[in-house]
Amino acid sequence: VNVSTSIEIVGRSAQFQQIVEVLARDGNLLIAGVPGCGRRTLVRTAALEVGAVALEVDCIRAIAARQFIELLAETISQNFDSTLLQTWVNTIAKDLFAIHISENSTHLKLAPAVTPKQLWQAFERLIQLPQLLAEVVNKRVVLILQSFPHLRAWDRNSEWENTLRREIKSQTRVSYVLVATIAEITHSEDPLEVIELTPLADDVLAVWAREILHTHGLTFDSRSPAIDTFIDAVQGHIGDALTLIRRLVVMHPTDKLIRDEQVHQAIQGLLQDLSITFESLLMLLPATQVQLLECLALDPTSKPQSREYIQKHGLSRGGSLQGALMGLQQKGLIYGSEQNYRLALPFFALWLRQRLSE
Repeated sequence: VNVSTSIEIVGRSAQFQQIVEVLARDGNLLIAGVPGCGRRTLVRTAALEVGAVALEVDCIRAIAARQFIELLAETISQNFDSTLLQTWVNTIAKDLFAIHISENSTHLKLAPAVTPKQLWQAFERLIQLPQLLAEVVNKRVVLILQSFPHLRAWDRNSEWENTLRREIKSQTRVSYVLVATIAEITHSEDPLEVIELTPLADDVLAVWAREILHTHGLTFDSRSPAIDTFIDAVQGHIGDALTLIRRLVVMHPTDKLIRDEQVHQAIQGLLQDLSITFESLLMLLPATQVQLLECLALDPTSKPQSREYIQKHGLSRGGSLQGALMGLQQKGLIYGSEQNYRLALPFFALWLRQRLSE
């Protein structure tokens, strides 16, 4: 079902304008928020607004330095002409990279003979490439690094991160956008502009939901609390709002009215469809994080570190509790203190509460 995602811009117009201004003046930024809150859509759309080429690298897939280089090389080759890339390889990086052409697509890859010791040299050459390409095609480049903090799992001394920051800071046509779950900045000598995406206001979501349904010939039944049930379920989360709207559109009642019971039916259907994903997610979490997540789902609190809350739920004191809180925030599963530590993914929270109440 084709559902407009304009809410990701309309609901964030101030943040969108701020991103456009940063990119237009060759600035670098960190955009923080939970999964599904519209971070990448905002950055991609802002890149289009300033006429830039967007290069996206998913850092979760970069489990080591070699994979990071390969991912960056691949995303560059997907966005630039093969002739330009071949010229660069021939003149600047002949022993480090090679061009592979298959089924009308071009792939810039590390040369097979590149040794671990040569990886650093390959990295230094590669991060200069976006600037060179931008100059040739006379466009800006926005390098979007999704889940950026994952690089630190292998870049222990921040050597690669610091080099990348220095290089892009010196480049006149390349902007650097970190996408993360929390606004964690460890490099005060090179401050990034920070944009944090908090849950959308209920009235913004309500207007958008009504407009989307209207385009499909549907409307919330004003005689039932359908719109309230919808808003309560999605908790200001764009991703879950889009998912639920799509399900309601597919249901398409014959009288064109979306009633409360249909919203509940759509929610339960989604929870059932997502249950395997949610079960898998729980299995990947440390026991301390699972326990804390379950406590916050059933018994929300703005003070999980309080002695009363710890005693009530048998939580561990001190560092392990703080570590669990930070771990859940970094994974985008709970908000921080500014949002009272509530669960960040509404459907996951609903599923967890139902599971624990059975």
